[in-house]
Amino acid sequence: MAWSYPSSTSSSNTTPQEKHEVFISFRSEDTRNTFTSHLNGALKRLDIKTHIDNNVNRGDEIPTTLVRAMAIEEAELSIIVFSKNYAASKWCLEELVKILECKKMKGKMVVPVFFDIDPSNVRHQRESYAEAFAKHERNFEDEMKVQEWRSGLLEASNYTGWDCNVNKTELEIVEEIAMDVLNKLNRVYVSDIDQQIAKLQQLAKLQYEFYERVPNIDEYYKYKATDQRIAELNMERSLRLLRLSPDLLSHLESKDNNIFGFSSSRRNIFGF
Repeated sequence: MAWSYPSSTSSSNTTPQEKHEVFISFRSEDTRNTFTSHLNGALKRLDIKTHIDNNVNRGDEIPTTLVRAMAIEEAELSIIVFSKNYAASKWCLEELVKILECKKMKGKMVVPVFFDIDPSNVRHQRESYAEAFAKHERNFEDEMKVQEWRSGLLEASNYTGWDCNVNKTELEIVEEIAMDVLNKLNRVYVSDIDQQIAKLQQLAKLQYEFYERVPNIDEYYKYKATDQRIAELNMERSLRLLRLSPDLLSHLESKDNNIFGFSSSRRNIFGF
């Protein structure tokens, strides 16, 4: 029995509903409600748009597989969450093949993540991966397809990625992966600053309106302090977008006694 993803060039009215930057390939029963859910949440907090399959019980419908193929092609970067049962799913393996095809043909980025699995077991198809392929070889007449899956696992597992079998919490790992993806997408996160600015602008408006109704020097100083803080946040936003290195930022600050209007105590907003 031969099986593969349909070509995304086929005629169909079914398309991904929302533009996204990252496609996440994962084995639902292993990580949907745990690691993958947490990783997806971390990416969204950084305003990274993701495509994650919400169809728990995957069927063989062509429109559904076509949507996934198109979603992979659209994404600038694909994350492959290798887990113990990833290779047991023909859907996961076909997603993997499609992801690698897009990397080769379109230069898309691939980030492998090894969750609760030794990377060498993925690379050499040992233990649970060996069991999965023993079943595939019994169930599929197309030996070339099975070999394509094997080659795909070998290729993808050799890319630079993330081994979750380290002495870190899951929270730390997903946050680090999310920041790595943000950098790979050549993006800078500024929404946290934008939210602060928006709130302070509303406060400044109210303070100024109150000062106009009840002229008082103290109320004026409150308004000016808020306005100054908005200016500082706008400068921090601009500097973050410039991607200044910690050394350069330190040099510029010391050169003219905090010429940029904020103290080194707030450098942590840049992740330094």
